[in-house]
Amino acid sequence: MSSSKWLSLLLVLLLYACGKPLPRFDGVDLGAWKDDRGACKGVREEMIPAIDQQKEKLLALREADIISVLGKPDENELYKRNQKFFYYNLQPSKDCSSSAVDAPKQLVIRFNAMGLAKEISIE
Repeated sequence: MSSSKWLSLLLVLLLYACGKPLPRFDGVDLGAWKDDRGACKGVREEMIPAIDQQKEKLLALREADIISVLGKPDENELYKRNQKFFYYNLQPSKDCSSSAVDAPKQLVIRFNAMGLAKEISIE
């Protein structure tokens, strides 16, 4: 193998190794979170206080990293200037048969044009 191929391989490995580690959330069972799509089972609602206290751990993560941690969003929205929003329901949505809430709480993640989480809120 030529030296330029070795350098390229080394550069790729260094870039991969320098990535930000995925966060861990105390008091949140991420497996149960991912299984509760749309919050229809009510599992996510029990995790609201823990998520609210630790939501800053998601800042500056890439979209793919957010999906690795929290699973696919319940909704997403593409906004102007290539901004994107991910919405994770925290209470049963209107799509659930057991929904009693007209406007359920949601974890909202706003991404900038570079695909990094810029703002995290619970609305």
